[in-house]
Amino acid sequence: MEPENTLPTPENPAPAAPETAEVSFAPRTNFARLTARTEAIRQEIGKIIVGQQDLLELLLTALLADGHVLLEGVPGVAKTLMAKLLARTLEVPFSRIQFTPDLMPSDVLGTSVFQQSKSDFEFRPGPIFASVVLIDEINRAPAKTQAALFEVMEERTVTQDGTTYRMTEPFLVLATQNPVEQEGTYRLPEAQLDRFLFKLHVGYPTTAEEVQILQGHHVGFGGTDLNVVQPILSAADLQALRQQVREQRVEVNILEYIAKIVGQTRAHKALYLGASPRASLALLNGAKALAALRGRDFVTPEDVQFLAPSVLRHRIMLTPEREMEGGTPDEVVKQIIQTIEVPR
Repeated sequence: MEPENTLPTPENPAPAAPETAEVSFAPRTNFARLTARTEAIRQEIGKIIVGQQDLLELLLTALLADGHVLLEGVPGVAKTLMAKLLARTLEVPFSRIQFTPDLMPSDVLGTSVFQQSKSDFEFRPGPIFASVVLIDEINRAPAKTQAALFEVMEERTVTQDGTTYRMTEPFLVLATQNPVEQEGTYRLPEAQLDRFLFKLHVGYPTTAEEVQILQGHHVGFGGTDLNVVQPILSAADLQALRQQVREQRVEVNILEYIAKIVGQTRAHKALYLGASPRASLALLNGAKALAALRGRDFVTPEDVQFLAPSVLRHRIMLTPEREMEGGTPDEVVKQIIQTIEVPR
């Protein structure tokens, strides 16, 4: 027997409809502070530097990802100036080291000096003991001095006379090099290159940008007053922003996408040397920082594709045949990205 249909009455009200869950597409992490601070850095550097917006975005990405950067470009394109201005926006100790063929490891790391009053040796830290270190013309120092940077860039420590000294956070190395000069230069070891998160090409300005540079130089009668750039971030501020970046959401399919791209460099016929797992970690950390910089709390395949050339170009080696054909690492990276299915 079927139950009778009953109409709702005050004594027998109809059951309440289930509440519909409200769907929110707002970011789970509030990046308002991060966006405001990084935009302020852009504006401060923009007081002096004309253009170079992509380069500045990549530098800020490396800063948030806690990685070192190698800037490569011909003389006169403001590589050193860009690095100095970025350092001025941070309220942290800064030092500059001019690499030369006669530079010794002790000139970088420091040395032990005998103190007669104490009848003992005392370690005097070198210029590497700073939060932001600008190494100008890094490829002018010989292999012995380059090897002195291996430990401090990767492990953030310096071991001298059996004692290990830890660097204070943050610790960022910004290095420059000239790709065309050969006189008095040394090829950087692969182990040294691998310790840089990004290798960035600094290109020529456009005609309009160069006219703007000339106008500013003419009005200012030459010279560049770096004092107009004010500090934006303290060490504590930067640490808090980096913590936000570490907490970024990354789906499993994005991790697989990164692994496939890096793994393909080890099997590509045009490459003599592929990238190591350190490249995968660099691509992951960089993509998380770039997503945060662009106001998102999740990483997309486009973030990975945008950063892949900067992460991989200095970690792979072309075969001699491909080099003779005029190929470049960036072209190979582009080919690899085109052959791998993009996750959706």
